[in-house]
Amino acid sequence: MPEFKKFLIFGAALAALSVIFGAFGAHSLEKHLQDVKLLATFETAARYQFYHALGLISVFLLSKYGLSLKWLTISGWSMLLGTLLFSGSLYCYVLTNIKTFAMITPVGGLFMILAWLAMLIAAVKQS
Repeated sequence: MPEFKKFLIFGAALAALSVIFGAFGAHSLEKHLQDVKLLATFETAARYQFYHALGLISVFLLSKYGLSLKWLTISGWSMLLGTLLFSGSLYCYVLTNIKTFAMITPVGGLFMILAWLAMLIAAVKQS
C-alpha cells in the first residue's frame, strides 16, 4: 500500500462513521438522553470527527503535491490520534456518563491542533 493511502482509508472510514454516529445521535440517542447538553456533546464529537476525516483525506491528497512528507506524516497520525481521543472520549462520556472519559478530550484536541500546525509547516516547507 502506498505510504499515504492509509490516511485516505482512515479518513473515508472516519467520515462514514461520523455520519452513522450523527444519525444515531439524532434519531436514537435523543430518545434516551435526559440531558440536552449530552446530545449536543455527542453531536460535537460527530462533527469534529467529520472535519478531521476530511483533514486525513487532505493529507493523502497533499502528499501528491511536493509538500514535506515528514510533516504530512506527523499531521496524519496526529489527526487520527486526536480524532480517536477527542471524539472517542466524548462518545464514551455521553454513552456511559463517566466523567473520566471527558478528561481525555483536551488531549485529543491538542493532537488535532498539532495536526493542523504540522500541515501548515508542510505547506511552508514545500519543496
